[in-house]
Amino acid sequence: MLSLKEPSSRAWLGRVGGHLEELLIDHAHCEKKAAGVAMNLLFSYVDCLPLARAMTEIVEEELEHFRMVLDLLDRRGVRFRKLSPSAYGSRLHALVRKGEPERAIDRLLVAGLIEARSCERFALLRDHVGDGELRDFWGGLFESEARHHSTYVRLAKEFGPEEAVIDRLGELSAAEAAIVAEGEPLVRMHS
Repeated sequence: MLSLKEPSSRAWLGRVGGHLEELLIDHAHCEKKAAGVAMNLLFSYVDCLPLARAMTEIVEEELEHFRMVLDLLDRRGVRFRKLSPSAYGSRLHALVRKGEPERAIDRLLVAGLIEARSCERFALLRDHVGDGELRDFWGGLFESEARHHSTYVRLAKEFGPEEAVIDRLGELSAAEAAIVAEGEPLVRMHS
């Protein structure tokens, strides 16, 4: 369902336990970036009506999630601040091909893979974090991330033959799995 080739490592889950405040701050940044990605896609491919409609919904939902994380941080007395991002997103975006329509397909599939990884990690956090509020919070976001993933994959098929899109999704999924397997020392949603 999520197009992920490999699950997150237990090492990632072990690292985040002692750094939940930092992870929440990064989560807020991820939601903000996800809204920006959807907005950029809307501006780039305005002639594709299914994409325009879907991106409008995703932008609104991602901004709502951003607000929800900010509210959670505020309730916990955690100051939202700038963090250095993981290299995950930039490494995935570096795989995007240059010419159209391949660029559109890749941008949508990369966005979908990021949503899929978020979904998978929200489920891990929901199932393993001892904090009940955080379990409920991350568990509540699981479904929307899965839906966003499916939307991005479906929209990629607006720009190319289904078989070619699925083949490219497999290639990008393998690359995404390699990036995640390498990991990073930063405690981030996508480290």
